[in-house]
Amino acid sequence: MAAFFAELLFDLVRTLVGSWLRQAVVTVCASLDTKIHGRTARFVVGGLLGGAAYFLFPILIGLLGL
Repeated sequence: MAAFFAELLFDLVRTLVGSWLRQAVVTVCASLDTKIHGRTARFVVGGLLGGAAYFLFPILIGLLGL
């Protein structure tokens, strides 16, 4: 029963935050795309952002208590 409610809560949070978060990410990426020139620089910035997300998402999930 707890797993069922957890899934419902997770779906609710995903639908509420998903569209807002997706819009924010698209805006930031579009802004970075025009400011970064060169393939190597894009790979470096993408790797740094990916590494930050890799460590940031578990921290956020832990803080939310999911």
